[in-house]
Amino acid sequence: MHELAPWPQHLTLTDVFAEGLRLSLVWNNGDRGQFPLLWLRDHCACDQCRHPLTRERLVTPMAAVPGLDEARIEHGQLHLDWQDGHHSRFAAGWLHQRRPGEAAIDSLPRPVAWQTPFSPQHVRHADLVAGGNGEKAWITALLRDGLVLLDEGPLELEEVSRLARRIGPLKATNFGARFDVISKPNPNNAAYTSIALALHTDLPNWRQPPDMQLLYCLKNDAEGGGSIFADGIQVAEALRAANPDHFQLLAETAIDFRFQDEEHDIGVREPVIDVGTDGRIREIRFNNWIRDTLHLSADLITSWYEAYHHFWTLLHAPQHQIALDLRPGQMVAFDNRRVLHGREAFDPTTGERHLQGTYLDRDMLESRLRVLARKG
Repeated sequence: MHELAPWPQHLTLTDVFAEGLRLSLVWNNGDRGQFPLLWLRDHCACDQCRHPLTRERLVTPMAAVPGLDEARIEHGQLHLDWQDGHHSRFAAGWLHQRRPGEAAIDSLPRPVAWQTPFSPQHVRHADLVAGGNGEKAWITALLRDGLVLLDEGPLELEEVSRLARRIGPLKATNFGARFDVISKPNPNNAAYTSIALALHTDLPNWRQPPDMQLLYCLKNDAEGGGSIFADGIQVAEALRAANPDHFQLLAETAIDFRFQDEEHDIGVREPVIDVGTDGRIREIRFNNWIRDTLHLSADLITSWYEAYHHFWTLLHAPQHQIALDLRPGQMVAFDNRRVLHGREAFDPTTGERHLQGTYLDRDMLESRLRVLARKG
């Protein structure tokens, strides 16, 4: 079938019936399915319909299907002879996975809101780089919980980049593809100072903010500087339960986020909470430093500030936060579209604090997990 993802090999077809412009199929486990002839012709996997190397579809869209001469079962698999002389063969297990009306099967973990108290999963650096179960565990925890810790890594510059490239290319922003979180003169971002950073998501001023952030600790012996995190999904749900009107206001009212320096001026207008049509929370955009002028009607401004302050208060409530003192050789990875992060102030005269960071696209993490799943 020109597929790399596995499908059930134990399933075979026991019967096929033609019903107008559909075929009804019966499998050896008793399951049944109806397949329109147009769907079957569109999904033919022969070398005329799919490129044998790229697996991409070659057949152009059809408004009507050629007539079918015969549908038969050979060795438990479906064979179709079309009236235009074309022949299609379908594996029974492949068809079973794709029965019309059934949801697509994907083993990717769905995001799960934190439950208080939340304790992030830890994975050893050696287990991740060995691949297999260690890498699966790290990616699964990141996609499911939005935060995972990597322990016992080497104290080497660019290790964060090497780890990220196991998954995919680094996501470059106006701060570069890889950045150093250190206190430095003439900063263009609050992260490059020693001040406390309230909880926030990075770059909400981008139309597509970075998905996953990786922060690798190389030095952390200054006084202060502890990292804090909160699950935006958990807190937004707490807001919805406490005051549905405040939740709705932040979910339906777009505001402006904007970053400016001498070389860049990047802005976008989006709501603080992004909710899907199914009511599930998809994304949080929250960064008080780069929230731009509030361009709302005078009648709405006071209500919006009340809702925003309510959300801020819940985010910074102790029961919704976890605190981490990152150790040298430890890396925290988190979902920047969901998990907010911040830090305590630190005193650079008492020691050094040096983290290296980068971003990854969620698509590459999901892709890597699917590839690992093929290998068992």
